[in-house]
Amino acid sequence: MRAAEADILIIPGYKGSPENHWQSRWERKLSTARRVEQAEWSKPVLDDWTDAVAAAVNDSTRPVVLVGHSLGVAAAVQALGKFDRPVAGAFFVAPPDVESPAIRPKHLRTFGPYPRDPLPFPSLVVASRNDMFSSFEAAEDIAGAWGSLFIDAGESGHLNADSGHGPWPEGLLTFGRFLSRLPRPPH
Repeated sequence: MRAAEADILIIPGYKGSPENHWQSRWERKLSTARRVEQAEWSKPVLDDWTDAVAAAVNDSTRPVVLVGHSLGVAAAVQALGKFDRPVAGAFFVAPPDVESPAIRPKHLRTFGPYPRDPLPFPSLVVASRNDMFSSFEAAEDIAGAWGSLFIDAGESGHLNADSGHGPWPEGLLTFGRFLSRLPRPPH
């Protein structure tokens, strides 16, 4: 599949993605990408966030590819039962450990636990070995439960602008390879 054939839904995490974040850059660069907006970025409410993700998926006209970062991954996965149309694939980066009692702020735990069933579409999870919001082992475990291709990003922090991943060209190349392996829509 090519980017022009998909509705690429950018799903930021807690506090959104600032202008220099890779998600914001991809949104500007990819003509079919659009951000899933949340009413309250700093005080996430599970039902509100999952409703916003589901509305974006259900309003799409092309095959949907989800691009979630951090709490956006949790919102996307928790919204699965609300989708009226299939998703072609998901590219998930730095999923937080929403079951960890150590996660801060604590209200992020309301997004857990994650469903552990295999996802009904191809998916890829990128995780760092020193992410402050999840242990590498927890990210690897949930990716395995979901049946996701798992990519070890090494010591890369939370894979956001603060960890030096504003442009993140390696991420865009990985996303392009992932997208190219998804089945093309019938014409």
